[in-house]
Amino acid sequence: MSQAPLLRVRDLRCAYGARAVVRGISFDLWPGEVLAVVGESGSGKSTLLNAVAARHAPVGGTVEFAVRQGPDGAGELADIYAMTEAQRRVLARTDWGFVHQNAADGLRMNVSAGANVSERLMALGQRHYGRLRAQASDWLERVEIDPTRIDDRPDTFSGGMRQRLQIARNLITAPRLVFMDEPTSGLDVSVQARLLDMLRMLTRQMQLAAIVVTHDLAVARLLAQRMVVMQGGYAVESGLTDQVLDDPQHPYTQLLVSSVLPP
Repeated sequence: MSQAPLLRVRDLRCAYGARAVVRGISFDLWPGEVLAVVGESGSGKSTLLNAVAARHAPVGGTVEFAVRQGPDGAGELADIYAMTEAQRRVLARTDWGFVHQNAADGLRMNVSAGANVSERLMALGQRHYGRLRAQASDWLERVEIDPTRIDDRPDTFSGGMRQRLQIARNLITAPRLVFMDEPTSGLDVSVQARLLDMLRMLTRQMQLAAIVVTHDLAVARLLAQRMVVMQGGYAVESGLTDQVLDDPQHPYTQLLVSSVLPP
């Protein structure tokens, strides 16, 4: 394990008007580690994810990321909210990815699958059509989409295919951190299982760090080494995923686990 975290969150607080939604949450995320954030609807988990991903400005606390210093590795932790908007946009296009619950929110539905996947490369200055198309085709194959569909638009794809296309779009730039908001929600059980197997394989192969928001404890167990349990904006329990799920300490965690895994 690296001696410094990839991401450091300290005393993060978020609100909508006068209503507190995230209440003083802190955690570290290490390179290659997957962290699950679980809790019922309204617990604040998606707001937490959006705040860490610079999509919802917090009212307090800090979010620091180990920004690359040259091509060979990470540098010192930098406060993402002290960066300029342009710096955060570059970070979002390169070292970060964001997988939405609804794939249509993370895709351009009116352009081809190939254009969706290669768009992040074009944003970084790549212009060679042949190389862009070859890389897009390779990534379609990696997420189990027939490369012959490269010129088809996402609105002709099934829900599971759209989600895999969104994943390819995010991973083509080899990010070090990916945010996932309920990535399997709304999909058929068989489609969920296939997608989860693919995500587990890709995170391991690419040594991706990820924060996965989910209400599904089975998703947390399959994907994440550690987890945070949220209730009413607070982190009521955290620890190794298997330890938290097999021996929950907080009454709310016990209730969550017993509702899914009755004795």
